Amino acid sequence: MKRFEGRRILVTGAAGGLGTALCARLVAEGAHVIGTDVSAKKLAGLEASIASNAGTLTTACIDQSDPKAAGQAVKTVIATQGKIDSLVNNAGIYPKATAEEQDVDEMRNVIDVNAIAATSIMGAVVPDMRRAGFGRIINVSSITFSLGFAELSAYVASKGALIGLARVWARELGPDGITVNCISPGAFQTDAEKIHPDPEGYNRFVLDQQSIKRRGTPEDFAHAAAFLLDAESGFVTGQNFLIDGGWVMQ
Repeated sequence: MKRFEGRRILVTGAAGGLGTALCARLVAEGAHVIGTDVSAKKLAGLEASIASNAGTLTTACIDQSDPKAAGQAVKTVIATQGKIDSLVNNAGIYPKATAEEQDVDEMRNVIDVNAIAATSIMGAVVPDMRRAGFGRIINVSSITFSLGFAELSAYVASKGALIGLARVWARELGPDGITVNCISPGAFQTDAEKIHPDPEGYNRFVLDQQSIKRRGTPEDFAHAAAFLLDAESGFVTGQNFLIDGGWVMQ
């Protein structure tokens, strides 16, 4: 039996580099994965890249810039796909701006997409988890919250919010058998790195900071997420797992 057989796992931001690797891993291990993203084109690419084998993949186009609508969309998904027992809040946007030039409306949008929509989606899936006495929730944060990367005020604020939310949710939901944890990825070679003007220089910088002298892969992230989603990880909650090759140590 595959360890995620019979599980329905919702992954937001599923069509990005980390999300795609996680969806592939979970489907291979028997899960019914519901992958959401704002881009229908990218979701079509995700569907084409992941063949149904042990598990299955379905997708839904959801725009998290309207958190209330995102939560309602997930309720519609539940009505058609069945109850969801696990959630990975992975969707995120990362515009750059200096502290003094940070546009307030843009900052609100980043926090809406990255943190408030995560709260709305959590609210949509948790009632069924409570009734079942089982659930797994992962918020995907970032090591930038620990490091305070320049020109990412809105992004870092939103990622810090996800850590704080996970700790509160872990306290509230633990009595119902629901665990809530964070994963804070380090520097992975995904589209997020395209914001850096000097890719080769950034690559050297990352390797200099890490204890492990190779770049992280989306599969490294998927390994960690699969552990936290496993039924056997039920005594781990309220934690922030840094998957960064030994860059930040806490």
